[in-house]
Amino acid sequence: MNLRHRTPSLFATNAVLLALGLLAGPGYSQQRKPKDAIRHVVIIFDENVSFDHYFATYPNALNPPGEPPFHALPGTPQVDGLSGKLLTENPNFLNKENGAGAANPFRLSRAQASTTDQSHSYMPEQLAFHGGKMDLFPKSVGRADNPEVPGDKHGIPSTAGLVMGYFDGNTVTAFWNYAQHFAMSDRQFDVTFGPSTPGVINLISGQTNGAINDQNAASVLDADGSGGFTLIADPDPFGDRCSSPAATQVHMTGPNIGNLLTRANVRWGFFQGGFDLTSTNPNGTSGCHRTTAGHSQLLKVDYIAHHEGFQYFPSTANPQHTRPSSVKAIGSNNDGGANHQYDLHDFFDAVKAGNFPAVSYLRAPGYQDGHAGYSNPLDEQTFVVNTINFIQQQKDWEHTAIIIAYDDSDGWYDHVMGKIVNGSQSPLDALDGPGKCGTAPALPGVNPTTVHAQGRCGFGPRLPLLVISPWAKANYVDHTVTDQTSTLRFIEDLFLNGQRLGAGSFDAQSGSIEGMFDFSSARPKNTKKLILDPATGEVK
Repeated sequence: MNLRHRTPSLFATNAVLLALGLLAGPGYSQQRKPKDAIRHVVIIFDENVSFDHYFATYPNALNPPGEPPFHALPGTPQVDGLSGKLLTENPNFLNKENGAGAANPFRLSRAQASTTDQSHSYMPEQLAFHGGKMDLFPKSVGRADNPEVPGDKHGIPSTAGLVMGYFDGNTVTAFWNYAQHFAMSDRQFDVTFGPSTPGVINLISGQTNGAINDQNAASVLDADGSGGFTLIADPDPFGDRCSSPAATQVHMTGPNIGNLLTRANVRWGFFQGGFDLTSTNPNGTSGCHRTTAGHSQLLKVDYIAHHEGFQYFPSTANPQHTRPSSVKAIGSNNDGGANHQYDLHDFFDAVKAGNFPAVSYLRAPGYQDGHAGYSNPLDEQTFVVNTINFIQQQKDWEHTAIIIAYDDSDGWYDHVMGKIVNGSQSPLDALDGPGKCGTAPALPGVNPTTVHAQGRCGFGPRLPLLVISPWAKANYVDHTVTDQTSTLRFIEDLFLNGQRLGAGSFDAQSGSIEGMFDFSSARPKNTKKLILDPATGEVK
């Protein structure tokens, strides 16, 4: 045998196999580019949870009888949670200014899943942080349960100390299981302080400056220092058919990620429960007033106008809730006037029909969005698990990334303060004293002449962030500092060649979430599907 003539052929064959990613073995590896690995990004954007509220003692659960058990996998990494004196001699327990609400962090049981929500406005959250001491949560944002939490009628939940409560893996079981098998972050922050609407506006634009007062909205705006205004609260979107006629209403100026995706002809959509006004619920409710009750038996409207960020921007709004012309058209630029704004059921209909958008924002109906006061972790878990179970069954699951993120903390206690990277000195700031929140120079505003936009102090509270994907690292905790616009940046990098929004958006300086993925080989490594029970959160 003359090897001299066969060797070049062998080398050539191996080179071809290597290029195709089909040759394995020592010395052979092929890095996958994120934009080639991920074709679909699904953002499940839920409501009002601080990191410690869901992950304070992760991965250690109490496991009492009668609650779904949780046992950590071997080698599970620790998070920056609550332990030691933070549990037994917490600053909020020691600070007498908290009065009867002074409390250490305490576990809420599964039977206590439904609680009242806490104050989570721009200034009170800053006061709770107390210049970084993190010791005035009961006084500044705490609210007593009303009615009192079952089984604890005279304990901490009946005071403002309720704000110190947290759940563990026996209640938020699904979220802990997703963290075990995929990736989570313990350094994700709200871009600014404040409630839901600034959170969703930051998610899609990274910019709460440039708000326009359309109806009685002075109380939800902060002067930006250059003649304009920054949004700090929860008005309804101006012109939305479902906005309350008596409510404060605004619209936003400046660009958002939808503008860039539309321009690039990338299929995308914002899918929110209750958006379809032609549907009727089983209880007979319809239109803007469709309602559903969950575990708490409290009826809540499915569609909450101030949770739909794209409705605030005239360029991406669908004020009349126009229905898409067909399932095939969902996500496209020619969707019959829906302008990429759809009902939640349209997402499932489109994916079932083989029309899986590249970028999908999912908002649960009100009773399942996790917002304390009208929703709870158990209803939220049902929505999240059913959604992720469904997506994992799709043929394109291998090329999908699901991101679970939150709009704000609801005021729930968290012990970590992020770096203030965007300062503000306005009458509504209070982190470091009256009218002061950090010393960092503020980012510009939407108007080019606004070189120092006030009313955007941040980072705000720490929030949960999870990535579920075959490309996600397994049982991994990322410590990279990120914020809500890190998801925005990820989409820009995947589908828009790294184009940024500008106009003062945080996307230009946000940390990357790519550390939660493993693109080191041609094929994903975390390929085992994780199908959970939507009622208990346990692995099926």
